This record gives sequence, C-alpha cells and structure tokens, in this order.
Amino acid sequence: MKAFVTGGSGFIGQHVLHNLVARGYEVHALARSERSAAMVRGLGATPVPGDITDTASMRQGMAGSDVVFHLAAWYQIGSPDWMEAEAINVGGTRRVLRLAQELTIPKIVYVSTVTVFGDTKGELVDETYFKGGPFLTEYDRTKWLAHYKVAVPMIEEGAPIIIVMPGFVYGPGDTGFAGQMMRMFYRGIPALPGPETTLTYTYVEDAAEGIVLAAEKGRVGESYILAGPAIPLGEMVDFWAHLLGRRAPSVRIPGSALRPLAPIVGAASSVAPVPPSFSEESTRVLGATYMARSDKARAELGWKTRPLQTGMLETFKWIEATELPASTTYVREKQLAALVLMGTAVLLLLWFLGQKRGDTPQS
Repeated sequence: MKAFVTGGSGFIGQHVLHNLVARGYEVHALARSERSAAMVRGLGATPVPGDITDTASMRQGMAGSDVVFHLAAWYQIGSPDWMEAEAINVGGTRRVLRLAQELTIPKIVYVSTVTVFGDTKGELVDETYFKGGPFLTEYDRTKWLAHYKVAVPMIEEGAPIIIVMPGFVYGPGDTGFAGQMMRMFYRGIPALPGPETTLTYTYVEDAAEGIVLAAEKGRVGESYILAGPAIPLGEMVDFWAHLLGRRAPSVRIPGSALRPLAPIVGAASSVAPVPPSFSEESTRVLGATYMARSDKARAELGWKTRPLQTGMLETFKWIEATELPASTTYVREKQLAALVLMGTAVLLLLWFLGQKRGDTPQS
C-alpha cells in the first residue's frame, strides 16, 4: 500500500508517518526543505521535494498511491498575513485534492479541524453542525473555506474524500494554543485569562491514529471529529496544578473583560513584537468554546483516546526538558500579564464610573 502525505514533518504529521510506516505502508511525504526531508527520512518514509502550492512538484510522488493524506496547513495564531493563510490553507488544499482526483487516487483523507465550527457558544456539537462565521482567527476562517468551499463541493462531485476534524491537539512538540498555555502555566504566569475558554483536548498520537483509521475504516464522503474531553481552561489549570503539585493562579480574568482589549493589543503589536499567546487573535479567542463530540469516530472507526493525565504528564515532561531558565520570553510574558491586569482594572473602573453616572438622578 502506497501512501502520499503532505505535512509529514509537522507536529501531527510526524506521528502519522510513524504510524503508517509501522503498519507497513510505503510512505512518500512532501518536503519543502532539506530539514523536512531529513525528518521524513528519519521516520522511514521517502521525501518528495515540493510544496502544496506547486501542483507539478507533487504529481510524480502522488501518482500510483492507494491513499493521500493532506495535513499540510498554515497555523499561526496572531499573524496578520491572511494572504499566506489563504494561499496555503485554501489554495494549497484545492491543488492537493484536485490532483489526487485527477490521478484517480482511490481514497483521500483531508485533515480539517473543529475550529471550522467557530465559537459554539457552549454547545457540544457533532459533524452535522454548521456555522458560517464570524471567525475569531484567520486560521479558523481559512480552514472553514478549505472545508466547506473546497473539500465538501468535491465530495458532492464524487471525489473519494474523507474528512477528519481533530480538536486542539497537544503533546510533546506542541507550539499551538494549548501548548502555549501549558508552557505559560509551567513558568508560573501570575493570572489566568479567560478561564471559561473551553477546548477539546486530543493527544497528538491519538489524533494521528484517528487519521490513519479514517483511511482504513472511514466511509467516503463522511466527516469524523477526533476530539477529546471539552474542559474549561480554569478547570484544566487546576488539573495541571494537581498533576505538578503547584499552585494554580488565583487571579482569573473573564474573557468578557479582556476581549475589549483586543484592538489595543493589535495596535501595540504594530509597534513592538507581541508573543502569540498575547496577540490580538488570542485575546479575541478568550471566553470562546470550541466544543465537539467524537461519538461517530469512536463508533465507526474504533477510535480511542488515552487518559488525559497520561498525555498531560508526557507534555509537561517535554516542556521541562526544553525550558530555558529565566528566559527573556518568560520575563516578557510576566510583564505582559501585569499589563493585561492593569488594562482590565482600568476598563472595569471606567465601566463602574459610567454606571454610577447613569444612576445619578437628573435635576
């Protein structure tokens, strides 16, 4: 069985390659750089020099495949480069899926995300849920376009596509939103922003297993959510404190108090660099709920997830091993956290004064 993979050197992709090779697949993986090619070779796969925005570079490596896995994506929370996001997430996806269809590949697995549902407003949704915006990040928006304006119409045309939708994937090597919050907690951030922010946590190896299971057991034309438990950030931080024997931050600022600061954060980022965890987009996400259920994947694919404690401990071990003591980033994050606290206090004070003026009787 020959498999062609895009994004094979990425966070999830490396585990997909390892999984496929262990199952006995002949794996060919697209590689944009020599560094990526070296990673692909190290995992036992054959690197294919190329890029998802260049159809010709993929053709020979993809030809003759039994299955194509499209994982490559742009994921940069806080980056204003929406044109690059669209070129990769939308244009690149169109090129990969169209080429696979042209080459009559029997099965295509497209890796989407639960963030295409946007903020579910506290609702735990399944694959039938649909919302066309608004979107809190460019990643959400462009992945929505790739999912509903590229993949779904091609399925309706008869393309043999299966869509998988991981939740917020975490684990060793994670530099995304969940990984950033875990590292900030490890460093001892003095305040927790948006404790009501609710994510579905999926360990990276479990996500990779679900992606491969979708190719082996999934039904063409169907979507499968690969999401772990949906947990508010405040509860998750308390869980981390229990796991590590540390004190959780006692100051917790609701997302509703911080979201008005998003434009200010955006303006500040144009003057001085702001870490992704304190970007305008990250601020807008505070208080949102990205909640989805994986009943269908568990029932049809036999997908299983490891205990949350196991995955979190493995991730914190990696964070500990890669952390630099008293790093400049650590100091900056503490300073920014203090600024956020001050900004929130000012906003609350202004709101209180406005309320008092409104309550003053007119003569």
